Parts: sequence; C-alpha cells; structure tokens
Amino acid sequence: MIVLVDYGMGNLRSVEKALQKMGGNVKLSQDPDDVRRAAKLVLPGVGAFGDAMKNLKKRGLDGAIKEEVAAGKPFLGICLGLDLLFEESVEHGLHQGLGLLPGRVELLPTRLKIPHIGWNRITIQKQSRLLQGVPNGSYFYFVHSYVVVPQEDSDILCTTEYGCEFVSAVERDNITAFQFHPEKSSTLGLTILQNYVS
Repeated sequence: MIVLVDYGMGNLRSVEKALQKMGGNVKLSQDPDDVRRAAKLVLPGVGAFGDAMKNLKKRGLDGAIKEEVAAGKPFLGICLGLDLLFEESVEHGLHQGLGLLPGRVELLPTRLKIPHIGWNRITIQKQSRLLQGVPNGSYFYFVHSYVVVPQEDSDILCTTEYGCEFVSAVERDNITAFQFHPEKSSTLGLTILQNYVS
C-alpha cells in the first residue's frame, strides 16, 4: 500500500488519481499509524513551509515520517514535499523542516518572474530508477517560488535553469523528491510515477 500523506495542504486528488492510474494501491491518510503500515510513502503539497510543518506536527505525522524513512521505506516528495525534507526554510521567517536531508530552502535567486510557473527542462545529474524512460532535457510542469539548496552535491538528482540554475530533484538512498509536479506533467510525469509504483 502507498500512503499519500494528507496534512491539509495542496491538491492531493490529482496525485492520488495519477498513482492509481499507474496501478498503485493508494490510501490518502492523516493517520501516523497508516504511515507506519505503508509499504511506500508519498508527501505532496502546495503552500507555505511553516504551515505545512505545523500541520504535520499537529497530526503526529512528522515523527512517523522520520521513523519510516530512517527505516528505509521508499519515500517520494513532490513540490512542497521536497522542501520539507530539508533542515530549514527561510520562507516567511525561519522554520525547521523534517531534517531528513542536510541543507535549506531559499527564495529562487532569479531576476525572472516569481513564482516560476510552467513547463521547463530538467538536466539529469545522476542515474535514478525513477527516471528510467525519461530523456535528459525533458520538460516538466513547475509552480514554485522557493528552491532547495542541498549541503551535499551527491544528493542532487536534477537541475533546471530559470534565470539561474536551481536544484529541481534530489535523491539519496530510499528518498527521491521533485520540485516539479509529475502528476501534472503528461506522459513523462506518469512515467516517473509508474517507476515509483513498480
């Protein structure tokens, strides 16, 4: 069972439908016990970092996610779900994240319009099972104003250009997370979700 973590932020239905379309047995849940019982975890989300962490803590989901990821459970983060993996964010003040990866979240350092909305290309920096069948330079759909700045270069999976180069995906061991929205990115986005499901 794939548990889609519901902490009251973002459009979870589109992620749920896309995972189901790819054959995933998906449960949308706010229950930390479901997180512990899951075979895989997906943390999606849109919105403010501080609010998201508050909601995760209020429901006891933060501890459950950290335990299960530390135990090696496959984890997929999408958009805000990527940002939350890191130690801290400067979005509307300084907020502590889940701290599963070293680094922080900062405002996208570009002179171009923020938020960055629309289709943009990824440059793949290392191999990943989740990117099987995804050509380098493929386009994906982005909606964000903040970016992750990993401490370890080895965690960087993809980068993207938007008036500057930023990290658009990370991967370490059982953790993979994308700044873009696979569920809104047509065939190649579904390819990523199919790879995760299988």
